[in-house]
Amino acid sequence: MLDKKEEKKDWAEDKSTWAIGGMTMIGVGVGLIFVQTAPILLVSSIIVGIGLGIVITSIISVRKKT
Repeated sequence: MLDKKEEKKDWAEDKSTWAIGGMTMIGVGVGLIFVQTAPILLVSSIIVGIGLGIVITSIISVRKKT
């Protein structure tokens, strides 16, 4: 079992939450541009942002392991 320092170090080096959160924020920004034309575009752009963040996370984790 990892001690607190090692666990905190692993969490600090993990960029997956940054990728998902960042792409979600980009999705919100893009969605706010289109919210007056069609409010459903806000929701769909947030979902697309989360999806892209998950894809980027998987790419980051594959490159990190090798």
